[in-house]
Amino acid sequence: MIDLTLTEIAAATDGRLIPGPADPGLVVSGVADTDSRLITPGDIFVAKPGEETDGHLFADAAVANGAALLIVERELPVAVPQIVVEDSVTALGALATEVITRVRALGRLRIVGITGSNGKTTTKNLLAAVLERVGETVSPKASFNNEVGAPITMLRVTNETRFLVAEMGASGIGEIARLIRMAKPDIGVVLKVGLAHAGEFGGIEATVTAKTEMVSELLPEDVAVLNLDDPRVAGMADATRARLLWFGLDDRAAVRATDIVATASGTAFTLHLPDGSSAPVRFKVLGEHHVMNALAAAAAAHELGVEIDLIVDALASVSRAERWRMEPLGGRDDVSIINDAYNASPDSMSAAIRTLAQIGAERGRTIAVLGAMSELGDWAGEEHDRIGLQVVRLGIGRLVVVGPEARRMHITAINEGSWDGESVYFATADEAFAYLSAEIAPGDTVLVKSSNAAGLRLLGDRLGELYA
Repeated sequence: MIDLTLTEIAAATDGRLIPGPADPGLVVSGVADTDSRLITPGDIFVAKPGEETDGHLFADAAVANGAALLIVERELPVAVPQIVVEDSVTALGALATEVITRVRALGRLRIVGITGSNGKTTTKNLLAAVLERVGETVSPKASFNNEVGAPITMLRVTNETRFLVAEMGASGIGEIARLIRMAKPDIGVVLKVGLAHAGEFGGIEATVTAKTEMVSELLPEDVAVLNLDDPRVAGMADATRARLLWFGLDDRAAVRATDIVATASGTAFTLHLPDGSSAPVRFKVLGEHHVMNALAAAAAAHELGVEIDLIVDALASVSRAERWRMEPLGGRDDVSIINDAYNASPDSMSAAIRTLAQIGAERGRTIAVLGAMSELGDWAGEEHDRIGLQVVRLGIGRLVVVGPEARRMHITAINEGSWDGESVYFATADEAFAYLSAEIAPGDTVLVKSSNAAGLRLLGDRLGELYA
């Protein structure tokens, strides 16, 4: 974070400063966090009340770890300065807005905002890998993309930062707009609109409205990077004043991919940019669907002046999308474990199963270990049915369904009639692990996929360790 005095932070957050033994002019430049365990000397601890616990209860731990300042909703008996605010999350956002405004005024910082139902974290990582080769780049850790995570990322910006890559997620209308008010992008990227979180949004049209907020506030001098292959995203062109830059597989896209070949070691394709340049890419990230994320990252990097050779080299250097996202594990006895269980939506689940069918065909038997897709609301039953049918129709060798919320996939698969015992169901991950430990054979390719709430990412890790 940039240097700010206690008085300046209090003014930015509209809070009441209790300096304690410190001078109000004390300069604070550490990062901010709501997790006391991550606080290091000089940092700011933001005490956020939660549904299950209250951050104020961990203030002493934050102080013990070296917090220089607490942002709180009630005065606490601590020996470090504190700023009392009405709402700590609102204050966190206000402080991020102040920092971005000050750094923006220096004239060097460029901001890229990324949203979409799928692919945000992968695209963020790919773009950061490119931009880090050009100048100081700040991007979120993991999937810090909400009203808490996004400002925590923004507060890591310094006066020397050239690029901020902001992942902007939402579970309702107005949430992306709130993040954009903190840090308006120069380049707004929309990847895809699907059924992820549709239950929370209240339907696909509400999802479209929420994601459109990424480009509706852009200025004429800004750039909207839109997926031409997704009709819902393409329709956002009418909602923005920004210059349009299309990416996709469609021949009309200015940034596009051709000659795509998916293998067990990654995906090869030819990248084409608006200036007429093109180059082959050897992309180590598993899954043909990640080519679209690579195109979005390449489009934003191109707009920021990065040459194609550097873009291609950076893309080729990324070996995995993110922890628990199409992460290759295992290797012993030629067993390949693909752990893609950080999150799941109908689109990402379907894409992962297609990838399993593609790359597994080169090797041997394919096994899909699937858990529930969360936050689908009224669409949950139908979408779990669809995945069960897809597994059968793509000829996946074995389906292992885990957890009662996902059992419908198992029932649909066995009702398809073309299978006889190829689908099995287990209520818990431990039962599935015991089964798979005896079932997996040399040469098998195993996909583990579910929403985060299902917890199968840990099952994937256990299988990876078993066959390491």
